[in-house]
Amino acid sequence: MISFNYETEFKIENEKSFEDWILKTIKSEDKELGEINYIFCDDEYLHKINVDYLNHDTLTDIISFDYSDAHTIAGDIFISVERVKENADEYSVSFDTELKRVMAHGILHYCGYKDKTEEDTKIMRTKEEEKIALFK
Repeated sequence: MISFNYETEFKIENEKSFEDWILKTIKSEDKELGEINYIFCDDEYLHKINVDYLNHDTLTDIISFDYSDAHTIAGDIFISVERVKENADEYSVSFDTELKRVMAHGILHYCGYKDKTEEDTKIMRTKEEEKIALFK
């Protein structure tokens, strides 16, 4: 099950298209869907989670809590809509593209991809682009 939760005024307009895409993304990595919760929020909300749960006093665009097992993807993915907007401007891409990148990023972490090293980040970016292209 995929659910979209909103702690801000932002809303995904066509949740069904996003659900289908996320499921396709998961299946393209040879995984099964468990329960994925996307929580869209603002910087303040996500900053508090970052401080309280991860001891990081910084702003971020995404925090994911992974409850996956070997083949089933599950977790909570918190996304700051404010960060997504700012990143879209910074990287000269549309908000929609940046939102998909961040949404795929959380799923890719659950699939085992990392982004702590330069090489891992390069692989993650390639995978993000591959998954964005799956959106119909």
